[in-house]
Amino acid sequence: MAHTDRRIASDIETYLAAQQEKSLLRFITCGSVDDGKSTLIGRFLYESKLVFEDHLAALENDSRKEGTQGGDLDFALLVDGLAAEREQGITIDVAYRYFSTEKRKFVVADTPGHEQYTRNMVTGASTADLAVILVDARRGVLTQTRRHSHLVALLGIRHVVLAVNKLDLVDYSHEVFDRIDTEYRAFAAELGLSDIVSIPLSALRGDNITQPSPNTPWYSGPTLIEHLETVEVDDDRAGLPFRMTVQWVNRPHLDFRGFSGLVVGGVVRPGDRVRVAPSGVESTVARIVTYDGDLPEAVAGQSVTLVLTDEVDVSRGDVIAAADDPPGVADQFEAHVVWMGEDELLPGRRYLAKIGATTVGVTVDHPKYQVNVNTLEHVAAKTLGLNQIGVCAVHFDRPTPFDAYLGNRDLGGFVIIDRLTNATVGIGLLRFVLRRAQNVHWQALEVDKAARAALKHQRPAVVWFTGLSGAGKSTIANAVERRLHALGHHTYLLDGDNLRHGLNRDLGFTPADRVENVRRSTEVAALLADSGLITLVCLISPYRAERRMARDRIPDGEFIEVFVDTPLEVAEARDPKGLYAKARRGELPNFTGVDAPYEPPEEPEIHIRTSETTLEEAAEKIVAHLLDRCGERP
Repeated sequence: MAHTDRRIASDIETYLAAQQEKSLLRFITCGSVDDGKSTLIGRFLYESKLVFEDHLAALENDSRKEGTQGGDLDFALLVDGLAAEREQGITIDVAYRYFSTEKRKFVVADTPGHEQYTRNMVTGASTADLAVILVDARRGVLTQTRRHSHLVALLGIRHVVLAVNKLDLVDYSHEVFDRIDTEYRAFAAELGLSDIVSIPLSALRGDNITQPSPNTPWYSGPTLIEHLETVEVDDDRAGLPFRMTVQWVNRPHLDFRGFSGLVVGGVVRPGDRVRVAPSGVESTVARIVTYDGDLPEAVAGQSVTLVLTDEVDVSRGDVIAAADDPPGVADQFEAHVVWMGEDELLPGRRYLAKIGATTVGVTVDHPKYQVNVNTLEHVAAKTLGLNQIGVCAVHFDRPTPFDAYLGNRDLGGFVIIDRLTNATVGIGLLRFVLRRAQNVHWQALEVDKAARAALKHQRPAVVWFTGLSGAGKSTIANAVERRLHALGHHTYLLDGDNLRHGLNRDLGFTPADRVENVRRSTEVAALLADSGLITLVCLISPYRAERRMARDRIPDGEFIEVFVDTPLEVAEARDPKGLYAKARRGELPNFTGVDAPYEPPEEPEIHIRTSETTLEEAAEKIVAHLLDRCGERP
């Protein structure tokens, strides 16, 4: 084992050279809660002689105080480092551990089994070559076992070890092992998982971990460590077409300009013809530069700087690729989406997507279907909740270089980020480009927005009124439109209630429907502004994220947010439509201000406090703001 090798004392340089030549296996342990994942890794470390004397003494002490084995060594405590993990006896975060044997080096990720922390399991699986899926022999294949197996298949892991653990608690029953093995293989076949090795284990007792166990004479297969040392998981990225994601334009002085990044597929050599995506510009590789000098070639997994023969425009996030086999470039895809946010996916909301070395805006449509992880049935769904998996259409806000996920993980996988909190709320795995993205193109028009606005002698604008129901948005907007009309300006008022009689009549008041309501209304407002009109929009629009989306959709300087600020008790006292009374009686669920949140604007262009301002004063303030934008006319 690593720490008993005689060369450490006698010939350290030879030992270190031998370590560098060893192959590396990255694997994860996953399965349902309390299936013994942390215990298994702790046993690995112990059997590999990687637990030092002071650690062992601490383990013995911790096992007496916090262990679950009645004073015996609790190997899970070697991995479960969080206080909450030790208190609950479960894994919460992903714990990475490094160890080696005489034949191979290993990086193992101990991933959480509890459903609440499935998102952490995805993190550990994203770079793994092999998955060890543990099953408690007493409980068999559970929902979380199936969910993790589905994720393993989606994430492109093709080598699986089914570790039937705690066999000592069922008297090392051959029948129990065979039943679990048969059930799991039938399910895995539906996922496309075929490279499965089933091993009977007791991680706590050490059965079939490093040595064959006398307790399972009916088992003739490899021990777990033997299989991990010999399984062939060659990195196939070198056989892919060349791809390098550009992370930095390297310009240390006037005489050098290179493009630094990670090679995520294939091989590149000086003289190779390459293409830059998404621009499509081609050039030739002149040099491959590293800190230690130029290289004759660079392969997948290396970070290098490429110098090209031509002065081409390349930026962070671009992809330098083989000219004869470049990645696709598109902005609309079908993708598997694994939702990891506490709040459900809101179709139509604008999130951020991190793909390769670039970040783009992304919206996700209503799922085509959600996957039932037990039956793999396709289930109808309007959204996705925590840990749910679905297939959705996704839309990036600009054309982006990509490969299908199963062809290249780095250019086919992306993370979904909440724009306001910067929290990672989901992952996406690109399947293919939507056909409509290839069939639909922008049509050039000869009469543009400037010409339409000039004919009306005004500057277009979108004035967005937001506030609680009953705050007075429509009343103020009506007064503003009357004044503008009297001054000879061309306007249109989009009122939320009126839109729900036609364009948005199919939408309810769930969070997802509210997002779609704002999205559709924004698109109409943008079209009206493009026609040269001053467009007034009256929507509660309770979420900052959607108001920000509306602002981003309208050209700079043309979006004016008006916060009609009325205290809830005042709006409820007015209650001109009787809506608050119905909401208080429970007849109107998801009513803003009662059982649904309202997120007030933080920096609106105009803030109208209705308790301090008359209707005439409010309208005059808004009209004056419009007039000030460009002199006498808005």
